Amino acid sequence: MRDKPNIVVLGTGGTIAGRGAGYANTSAYACSVLKIDEVLAVLPQGSRRANLRTEQLLQTGSENFNNDHLLLIGKRVSALLEQADVDGVILTHGTDTIEETAYFLHLTLKSVKPVVVVGAMRPPSAMSSDAPLNLYDAICVVTHPASRGRGVLVVSNDEIHTARDVTKVNSFKLEAFASPYGPLGYVVEGEPRFYRMASRDHTVLTPWSLARIDRLPKVDIVYAYGALDADTVGNVAAHAEGIVYAGTGNGNVADHIVAALREAARNGVQVVRASRTGSGVIVRNGAQPDDDYGWIVVDDQVPQKARVLLMLAMLNDPAERGALQAAFYRY
Repeated sequence: MRDKPNIVVLGTGGTIAGRGAGYANTSAYACSVLKIDEVLAVLPQGSRRANLRTEQLLQTGSENFNNDHLLLIGKRVSALLEQADVDGVILTHGTDTIEETAYFLHLTLKSVKPVVVVGAMRPPSAMSSDAPLNLYDAICVVTHPASRGRGVLVVSNDEIHTARDVTKVNSFKLEAFASPYGPLGYVVEGEPRFYRMASRDHTVLTPWSLARIDRLPKVDIVYAYGALDADTVGNVAAHAEGIVYAGTGNGNVADHIVAALREAARNGVQVVRASRTGSGVIVRNGAQPDDDYGWIVVDDQVPQKARVLLMLAMLNDPAERGALQAAFYRY
């Protein structure tokens, strides 16, 4: 039928597919128990907005996802978007790493068709579950013409976020997701209302195509804290192609850590300065002489997303630090 948009709903597990022992179990529950067909079965209203086709791609909490999972999800979503009879894709996903998967898709998909990533903070079995409404809102967004060309969107708690900006900022509350510049819009009474655009390049404007990616470089994150020692940094660097250093404040690096990061850079490891604060801009050559040390700064990106961008940027020319730095200012 073509009277309504044709939407594919990919299931990967997560809380949105979870089940608790009782109605009051909002934080203690079994994750990834329900199949995507079972999740949709309690939402008959969804079929009024679209012709929904389901596919169970994975069945696990997103804390388990690695680079292979990113590629599996990305390649499947990309293949679906190439089909003429598919008008958009919804990816149900655990909330733990939803921002990383969404950003990876935001940078690699080559389509203007809407893609919405959605999860839930409380399982469908809980009396206050956000799973049905989040999923319904995702259907409303993915079928709306205004969602085309906006890149990958994350829908949660009546808000529409760009995958570039959104992060999980709370461990159990319904309002668990936020963007530093605010959401792109809201879902009001089942209708998306957009109020701003994401300005950084994405999807069709990036150089990364999933058809040409079979492996992602190994990039790790080192989180700064008061007692972090240089040996820890050195051990991570010895097994990585890139390091995102989540420094304190403005990406600050303790005096006794500088030598380890400089040594990593001399050995060909790409070192990126970020901040553990969760928002704000890291100024190049501000807290550290990045030019002298051969380091890169994230601009305003959080460490976990900086890792995703660095992996992709290194596919082009892993040794060209100028190009890698430019990627952080463009995407």
